Amino acid sequence: MKYYIIAGERSGDLHASNLIKQLHRQDPDAQIRGWGGDMMQDAGMELVRHYQEMAFMGFAEVFKSLRKILGFLSEAKSDIKRYQPDVVILVDYAGFNMRVARFAKKQGIKVFYYISPKIWAWNQGRVHGIKKVVDRMFVIMPFEEDFYGRFDYKVDYVGNPVNDSVTDHVAIADFREKNRIQNNKPIIALLPGSRRQEIENMLDVMLSVLPSFRDYQFVVAGVSNFSKEYYEQYNKDSNIKIVYDQTYDLLSCAKAALVTSGTATLETALFGVPQVVCYKTSSISYAIAKRVIKVPYISLVNLIANKAVVTELIQEDFTAKQIVAELKKVLFDTYYAKKQQEGYALVRQKIGNFRTAERAAELMVKYLKEA
Repeated sequence: MKYYIIAGERSGDLHASNLIKQLHRQDPDAQIRGWGGDMMQDAGMELVRHYQEMAFMGFAEVFKSLRKILGFLSEAKSDIKRYQPDVVILVDYAGFNMRVARFAKKQGIKVFYYISPKIWAWNQGRVHGIKKVVDRMFVIMPFEEDFYGRFDYKVDYVGNPVNDSVTDHVAIADFREKNRIQNNKPIIALLPGSRRQEIENMLDVMLSVLPSFRDYQFVVAGVSNFSKEYYEQYNKDSNIKIVYDQTYDLLSCAKAALVTSGTATLETALFGVPQVVCYKTSSISYAIAKRVIKVPYISLVNLIANKAVVTELIQEDFTAKQIVAELKKVLFDTYYAKKQQEGYALVRQKIGNFRTAERAAELMVKYLKEA
């Protein structure tokens, strides 16, 4: 069968790459083409366009890039029409992918969605549109089955791929030696995100608390999307180290972490690392978000647990003073740290133990054969 897959960001590239590997196992004749990243290409997909060209975030930023986005959308539609796949598989990236879904449905092409758009967070009425154009939805948050069920829409919960990745990770023994990190200081990990806007909004403020934690080594989780020169502009202190594409190894030996809201908050929790969740965007994007967001939390940890397990420092609360106070709590307040770990245990329980990509691919091939 012929598959067309679209992922628009780094985490989607990772999760879609694992799905592609499993699709090849479930369907040895699979032909796979699409939009994504290096990992998807390495897994056996013919890459049309890289997600780095489409990394827009925030309401204001998307609006400014609208003409470019519409050009990409037109290109994707034309390529799908030429390729004539048996199914279009969309991975998160809702603003772009829902438009692709509507187009594919009109063309009579099956539409599967892997990793649901976060409509439960800020536009719950969109579920009606999803029901019309998405033939099968494969969700990775345990609460999403109930959410969609309220709209009489049956979806498949396939587990969470982050849990699989963390479970499978084997930490390297010489992480400190390899990265020239001192052995006599515990590590505070800084995870500022993987997009330029996130890094520029977050990293300087995260690093500003360093003077209050001189007994700790600050280590920044960098990504190789950006040059070392780009990250080095933030490295103004000998107590700062930057490592590249080693987030899981970093979390494996971190004492605590400052984490930009996103998938990394869940990864940090599954590694059992005490954390403070941070987030800041443009004033315009934040003002719009405040009006439309329908959930009480922004971090996946709190959303899955359905309670405040980790502190979220958002926008005006994201200050050096607040970070210092919260970081001291996770490091030195035994009761607080214990409650956070209990919350992490609840998150693990709710996610369950699945082989997510394998389960999703198995169901996708099954549904296509039944059609």
